[in-house]
Amino acid sequence: MTKTPIILASQSPRRKMLLEWAEIPFEVIVQSTDESFPEGMPVTEVPIHIARGKAAAVKQYVQEAYHGEYAGSTILAADTIVVLDGQVIGKPADRDEAIRILQLLSGNTHRVITGVVILHNEGEISFSDVTEVHFHHLSLDQISFYVDKYQPYDKAGAYAIQEWIGVVGIQRVEGDFYNVMGLPVSRVVRELSNHVFSASH
Repeated sequence: MTKTPIILASQSPRRKMLLEWAEIPFEVIVQSTDESFPEGMPVTEVPIHIARGKAAAVKQYVQEAYHGEYAGSTILAADTIVVLDGQVIGKPADRDEAIRILQLLSGNTHRVITGVVILHNEGEISFSDVTEVHFHHLSLDQISFYVDKYQPYDKAGAYAIQEWIGVVGIQRVEGDFYNVMGLPVSRVVRELSNHVFSASH
């Protein structure tokens, strides 16, 4: 589609898979960043704030480490949060916290918000996408089975929609399904087509 290199500032296998499905050529470069956010920040801004930090860290690293090899590259970063009753739910620290989180989500509706930041030339494209997820009531046995088998400790909200719990536990989804997986990929493709790929021709 284009020779302009895309750098994915994420080591998420789900985001990598979604870009591959969309047939977007990319390379992965990741830098550790602080994923905290200011108290009182609107929840829709939180994942954009975190994604912006990821993108900026990778941009600085690329400039320092590769001495122009990636000049003109576009950097794509994303962050996904789960919000229940206005509270941001992060990644569980351990088994007990994962079970507690899923008990909170059980029988309730929560929002999954993915913030996306695209750095291209000296400009920035940023947006967030919101999907509502409705869970069936889940028993403690079901929750414990999922946590023990799938160990969702690297996932916001302690679950992945494409795993067992999504198949049996989710009543319905309102919005972009792939946003819940970690990337609103159709919108990302549109933004890249409008602002990045078009400029490369």
